[in-house]
Amino acid sequence: MDDIIIILFTAYFSLTASSPIKDEYHEELFMKPLGGYVYSYFQFSTLWEIPFLTKHNAFDHCHIFPRPMGELIQRYNVQELHVSLTKGLWRYEDWGYPVQTAPPGAELWAWFKHDTIDIDSKWRELTSALSGLLCASLNFIDSHNTLSPELSLKPTGIEDASRPLNHTHLRYATLPREIVCTENLTPWKKLLPCNLKRGLSALLNSDNIYNTVYHSLGIHFRPVCMDPSCTRTGVELVQSVSLVYDLVIIGRDETHWSIQRQFGQGLGLTCPLATTSSVIVDITSNATGNTFKLYPSTYDRKVSNRGGQRTVLAIYNLFKQRTDARYNIEVVYDKIRQNVANVPPVIYANRYITGYGQEFGGIKTKIFNRYRQPLKVLFLENIPWFVPIYFHTLKVFSGDKELQPLVKRYFPGKERVRPYYLELLIELPPRSVTSVSVEFDYAFLKWQEYPPDANHGFYMGAASVTALLPLARNYTAPPRDRSLLIDSINASRNGYPVRITTEVLIISLPTPDFSMPYNVICLACTVVALAFGPLHNITTKKFVLTSAEKKSFIKKTISKIVQRLKNILKRKNKGVVSTQLSNNSDENEVLLDETNKIIDEYERLKNN
Repeated sequence: MDDIIIILFTAYFSLTASSPIKDEYHEELFMKPLGGYVYSYFQFSTLWEIPFLTKHNAFDHCHIFPRPMGELIQRYNVQELHVSLTKGLWRYEDWGYPVQTAPPGAELWAWFKHDTIDIDSKWRELTSALSGLLCASLNFIDSHNTLSPELSLKPTGIEDASRPLNHTHLRYATLPREIVCTENLTPWKKLLPCNLKRGLSALLNSDNIYNTVYHSLGIHFRPVCMDPSCTRTGVELVQSVSLVYDLVIIGRDETHWSIQRQFGQGLGLTCPLATTSSVIVDITSNATGNTFKLYPSTYDRKVSNRGGQRTVLAIYNLFKQRTDARYNIEVVYDKIRQNVANVPPVIYANRYITGYGQEFGGIKTKIFNRYRQPLKVLFLENIPWFVPIYFHTLKVFSGDKELQPLVKRYFPGKERVRPYYLELLIELPPRSVTSVSVEFDYAFLKWQEYPPDANHGFYMGAASVTALLPLARNYTAPPRDRSLLIDSINASRNGYPVRITTEVLIISLPTPDFSMPYNVICLACTVVALAFGPLHNITTKKFVLTSAEKKSFIKKTISKIVQRLKNILKRKNKGVVSTQLSNNSDENEVLLDETNKIIDEYERLKNN
């Protein structure tokens, strides 16, 4: 039924449109073994030929392009937009470079058009709109965690050549503590033409994609050229999903992996609105000692020589599959539990906290250059305002040699107003490890500014390193002038732009004892309870003066005996005693005499 509705709507718009809408929709799935892990990258690309840069009402009529995104871009005058929601850390040293780079948490950066008047206001409205669209906490982005970098994050799409690039039209922010869950996947998938009912998007089941060591959702919008001479322009919207599966978790200690094992189901029918739908499997590692077999064996084998890197790809065209039943793509290794070590990439980095105690600390970032020649990189730090850094303590070392950055950009932060901005252009020596360090203080916050789990610590967003690689080792992204993954085959260029991100840091700021109010309340209540009893007795009870004579233990005992004897005598006097006295008068007289003696003795003791 859903398929019929989609086809009817497609036919309706095709017949009623005054002019044909030149748009395309492409689905791609790229899979690559990573030595004990499997990298699965979904890319859903929508290309639309439209004069976006010159036409302000370009998104009034949409076909395949999602209308919510079009209205958002048009309303807030956005030229380029990149948003990602990520859980986990990408291990560059072991896995190489991903197709789309994303730091842990939420990341958002956007370029606004040159005629935008109040960019800060548009930025706040944009973050609120995206927060509602993706069910994320992007509305917490404001001036206290937003930057406008001068050197990094250049536009990836085309721009107006008649106007110089102005970095004040750029806004960049991160939320490192953002949690990614099904609530983000549900609105994200609604932007797809076929939702999750048909095509490759049907594999995106929340039960399976969140059982990964790394997953990332992304939306990337930019203006692009529609032909090599750029006489025709348009827009590109890429929705991406990056997943890294641990074979030990999904394979029960087996190195075999397949689409059905990862996503819980096989491939089904393609999306009728898609122009192309393909699955690309990187089988380059099959030439090593760890060989495997790929099923089905009917695929297009392509060899890509790109930037000194030879890559062998197996391409499945899903439109050529003539069966309506679900089928599976499976990799079966000849040997069990034999993982191939990946070659480290040219550039990668990591970061950690230095110092001790909660008075002085530092941030240290190590940037590794494995190339035989020097390389220039851009280093960007977005440091929160509650971590005040000292710019004079900035040091850049490569081994024992101190390096001077070629360009420095620093703007001090202000408490509760703006973050600290640090950007450096550094030339890394060949085959070296360069460290960038800076010292900071631990700020004291107001007690209302602490989160509910204050002792967990405060998050500092990841730093980024941008470089132009001379070769395409471990490089999987398509060229900037292309859109599809299939276009990266034999796509050699003079350089390969890459952006890597570091770890997110957790800083333990001086934290007050939030349990103290609880302890004070408990102590105060205990004191009041203990004092209330005596005060209540004093104010409500009437005190009566009594004799101070105290009975001894012997007197109390005798008193009890006498009382019991009196009771016995009373019962006997009622009838039984009279009969016995008449028959045994002598015995009764003796008993009465003894009783009288005890009573007399008791009276004497009582009077004494």
